[in-house]
Amino acid sequence: MSEESTTRYRIGYALAPKKVKSFIQPSLLNLTKERGIDLFPVQTTKPLTDQFPFDCIIHKSPDPEWRNQLEQLIHQNPNVVVIDLPEEIERLHNRVTMLQAVDQLEISNGFSVGVPKQVSVENPQSPIDCGLSFPVIAKPLVANGSAGSHQMSLVFNEEGLRGLKLRQPFVLQEFVNHGGVIFKVYVAGRHVQCVKRRSLPDISVEKLGVSENSVSFSQISNVTAEDRSGDGVEKLIEAAELPPSGFVTEVASQLREALKLNLFNFDMIRDSSVEGRHLVIDINYFPGYAKMPCYETILTDFFLDVVQKKPDVISKDC
Repeated sequence: MSEESTTRYRIGYALAPKKVKSFIQPSLLNLTKERGIDLFPVQTTKPLTDQFPFDCIIHKSPDPEWRNQLEQLIHQNPNVVVIDLPEEIERLHNRVTMLQAVDQLEISNGFSVGVPKQVSVENPQSPIDCGLSFPVIAKPLVANGSAGSHQMSLVFNEEGLRGLKLRQPFVLQEFVNHGGVIFKVYVAGRHVQCVKRRSLPDISVEKLGVSENSVSFSQISNVTAEDRSGDGVEKLIEAAELPPSGFVTEVASQLREALKLNLFNFDMIRDSSVEGRHLVIDINYFPGYAKMPCYETILTDFFLDVVQKKPDVISKDC
């Protein structure tokens, strides 16, 4: 009998109820149990020390008291692995700081990666002279997973900008034509998977001149029916070529190191105007992994990497 099946590990998860419902599926519980891992819910309102032992804790909870508990645990129990550190996660709650790590990447395989031009703005009436070209996407600066943080607008002109009713302050990010397809790259430690999803359609100069002032949406994939209806969407996505796996893995690995995070995904587009140019437009902590094909296997492999202390797993002391 293998070591994986005879040695048992205990992983605690502290997640919001909605995340528990989507992530802690019977299929995941069955596979982790089969491979020697027992997943236990952590009660964020009770002392962590009363719920020991844990080999590892994963978490995504907005409760400030939970963060205090976690920081005390890290200080008092250095042998417990926490995925990931609260202060590192915090940078992803701001749409400016979340993308700063992309500028640190040094991709060496003939492709390039960057971020669209963007600027933070206090309110729609603020003077804006930032060198951005319309259209732009207006996003709340705070990206904490709340409903308000997902309220975005595609803005076609200055009048549309003045009419915004977004939570303030916000970020203006220059829209880049990208073939109507977005690549969602899921990262779980050294395990990486890239999938294709529909996105906002390209905007021609002709369309820009006759469009309404702005269009509101909650996700990049939420677009108007007339733009993205019927079989054309599916054919477009099917025909889109995924970025080379080596390139995706290199970007994911360098981002993981720069962010000092293990559980995240990033949204990436292919710039239609520059050959080989890709842009990261968003990074999310502990995303909806259950939407990823075979997520149970990937997350179980990651858990085993952590509890068996594989050398390429980022430690909490990094």
